[in-house]
Amino acid sequence: MKHHVADASVAVKWFVPEAVDEANVDQAMRLMMAGKRQEAQFLQPPHWVGEIAAVLARLTPSTAWVSVKALLQLEFVIPADHPHYYQRAITLSQHFDHHLFDTLYHAVALEESITLITADRKYYQKACTLGCIMMLEDFCG
Repeated sequence: MKHHVADASVAVKWFVPEAVDEANVDQAMRLMMAGKRQEAQFLQPPHWVGEIAAVLARLTPSTAWVSVKALLQLEFVIPADHPHYYQRAITLSQHFDHHLFDTLYHAVALEESITLITADRKYYQKACTLGCIMMLEDFCG
């Protein structure tokens, strides 16, 4: 079984695939289905549900709660807050001058030696040399 971290830029595509600016929805859906079929397991930082809920509340206010309930039914592992995740995320945030919530996904991936899958090209371009990260468009499923 493969292990991944899927950031909010990927997970939002599961719930608003019809959005005009959403690219690589097919890859996002294949990733989610791999999790449902238990071909992949996701290890997510503790803030991820809140971050996705915030985006959905803004993008699709009338269906946000339904989407969040569906998200909560997916089987994702959310580890206990680990000091090393936060230490690494803060370091990444400062080094790359990037939002801590984004770097926290990568910190979990780096600490656990698994792959962060992101659609956030800006962060990817800053951090790809560290490894443990891939663009959603490169996910083959």
